[in-house]
Amino acid sequence: MIGSIISAIVFGIIIGAIARLIVPGKQNMSLAMTWVVGVVGSLLGTLVAYLLGVSDTPGINWIQHVLQILFAVVGVFILARAQMSKGTR
Repeated sequence: MIGSIISAIVFGIIIGAIARLIVPGKQNMSLAMTWVVGVVGSLLGTLVAYLLGVSDTPGINWIQHVLQILFAVVGVFILARAQMSKGTR
């Protein structure tokens, strides 16, 4: 479990960048916020994969990576919409 958390943090930086590429439009997020969203999405994806019993598979764990990216995409989407609504006030 500790190894999964460490790898989730390391891969979270990459996953945050991938999530920003997936979400359409311009996001007014800093690089640090992208990393935070990626790490949080990665940790949530790892937790859900663990709870579903698919976190320890031989080879590349595609299910876990897809879950991590999905959570990061949702995080980027929510933050981008929150930034847009702040700008219209």
